[in-house]
Amino acid sequence: MLTTLDKTIAMIEEGKTLHIAADDSLLQKLPKGNWIGGTTPYFISEEGGIFTKEKLFVTEFDFAEEIKITSYGKYNVFQIVEECYDNGLTMLIMPYGSEVAIKYAKDAPEVEEILMHPTVGWISGFDLTAGGEAKVFDGAKGEAYTDRAVAMYLKLPEGKSALINMINIFTDDKADPVIRFGDNELSATQCVVDGQKVNFAEYIKNTGIDLKMPLVADHNGSYINTSIKGMENRTVDFYAPVFRNIDYRFATYVTDYIEEFRNRIEKEGPRNPVFSCNCILNYQFGNLEGQKIPPFEGPVTFGEVAYQLMNQTLVYCEIIG
Repeated sequence: MLTTLDKTIAMIEEGKTLHIAADDSLLQKLPKGNWIGGTTPYFISEEGGIFTKEKLFVTEFDFAEEIKITSYGKYNVFQIVEECYDNGLTMLIMPYGSEVAIKYAKDAPEVEEILMHPTVGWISGFDLTAGGEAKVFDGAKGEAYTDRAVAMYLKLPEGKSALINMINIFTDDKADPVIRFGDNELSATQCVVDGQKVNFAEYIKNTGIDLKMPLVADHNGSYINTSIKGMENRTVDFYAPVFRNIDYRFATYVTDYIEEFRNRIEKEGPRNPVFSCNCILNYQFGNLEGQKIPPFEGPVTFGEVAYQLMNQTLVYCEIIG
């Protein structure tokens, strides 16, 4: 829920287990307690998409029997698969542009143990107009970081389990050319299009592709997006890595983001998320300010974590059983 600083402080002082997203100026004022947080001034609230530096989005995890909070650098971030509860949920937040976020983005798909331990979270950000620095907060220690990930481990009651899912409004056209890349990278100069090696930036320019549409890869029926950050010096930069030996195509054009989200949500059926987040690119390109997409509320993020790093998706978690 989107709430005030005073109410958030009161919840922390009551000992509640919380996830908090807000502007840095508010997070800095919070007392120590059972919480983790990340910076963003963008949210999807009960009233719709909103930009605010005056309120905080607070999610209470009242289902947890026990919790642990730990922070990690780029060299040990994958200890999350060793330190989590056997029957638990890992909530992970990383700062945008940090080395730990880049390490996680590149390597998480190849860490098989992650798929055995429900891991959800997001990349923290900042005001795109004013600029700033992305941070994460370890509320237990009262520490803020720009270069570390923070994880909250939540132990679930017996008979309960965490289910992580996403809503992706993008698909591809199987008649479009297949694009492949030579390595797991956050930028690419060369690629192979239908078996022919080309400069990727030139290919995009020559085909007139709208950079608001991500690359998509079909992973056993689930589409995973890779969004384009920009092009410079014949090189294309991405918000998440492309991976070797994966078939990519550009997404088919989406004209109405909010309608597409609502259609997909309706097809999903009833959901009861304990956490959700939506990408800043969807917020911008889809004009989500003022738009509601119930039952999904939460921070608008600079990347989403559903085991691995996602782009231009809505990610959510449910507790079932």
